[in-house]
Amino acid sequence: MTLTTTHTHGDRITVRAGDVPLLSYVYRPDPIAVESAKPYVHPLRTLAGNLVSGYRPNDHRWHKGLQLTCSYVSGQNFWGGRTFLRDRGPTWDPERVGAMRHDGFAALETGQDRCHLAEDLTWVTHAGAEWASERRGVTVHAVDPAAGAWALDWSIRLTNIRDEPLVFGSPTTNGRELAGYTGLQWRGPRDFVGGTVFGPDPAQGAERGGELMGTSSPWLAFTAPHDDVDAHSTLVFAHAPENLDPARAIHDSHWFVRSTPIPTVAFSWAFFEEFRLPPGGSFAYRYRVVVADGAWDRARVADHLAGLPW
Repeated sequence: MTLTTTHTHGDRITVRAGDVPLLSYVYRPDPIAVESAKPYVHPLRTLAGNLVSGYRPNDHRWHKGLQLTCSYVSGQNFWGGRTFLRDRGPTWDPERVGAMRHDGFAALETGQDRCHLAEDLTWVTHAGAEWASERRGVTVHAVDPAAGAWALDWSIRLTNIRDEPLVFGSPTTNGRELAGYTGLQWRGPRDFVGGTVFGPDPAQGAERGGELMGTSSPWLAFTAPHDDVDAHSTLVFAHAPENLDPARAIHDSHWFVRSTPIPTVAFSWAFFEEFRLPPGGSFAYRYRVVVADGAWDRARVADHLAGLPW
């Protein structure tokens, strides 16, 4: 199945597989500052064309498809919405909400079976201070009509351009229990509420996310039925091997995952403890999201991932 790319300059890049628009990577900043303007992927679709992302749901307007977020960086909020403060709890404080500025594309490559973009961004505080530079990679590949699946790889390399350390944390590091939301985050559509979540460990069963909150594993899967069509879809969230290697990763990663009351998964890089990035220092992570038609089980997920080497 041939991939094609349409670039609407200043707005978005859309990738299609045949006639199906798999995703739009939107880099035009949304206008509402308190939602933390940043690029995001939405809509996100399976090969059958079924929608598997949500955009600005009424419970969290700042949730936008698949996006890189960070809920706490030295007091700034690059997630959007309320900021959790140790002494006040969830607080609307627009002056704490920063943005990720699109600076340009270093590469945009489209082949028959692969599409890759490399983007340069700057993390900017509400007051306009430039704190970090980011080189981001987003790659669509492994389109497999027989399996009913395709893969999206997302990489980040972040460098501290401030003259003092950047401190990365989460609401949990500021006192809120099991609220380690930060990192690459997916928000599902409304019909994914109550979906089934499972990881590679059979002892954990398959349930609605609560048991897996705050755990660490190479991958996690989320499957749910749709409202409008007689179909299920499955998303698989996977770490590159170095993400879970203490010798190579700057910090441990854990899952922030909910099926109810909202469907969401995040690769949290600062769930339980803060970490520091010194001036001039950098860190990197790589992630993979497999988007599949059907209700996949643990064995099918494991087999498919084994066939997608990093």
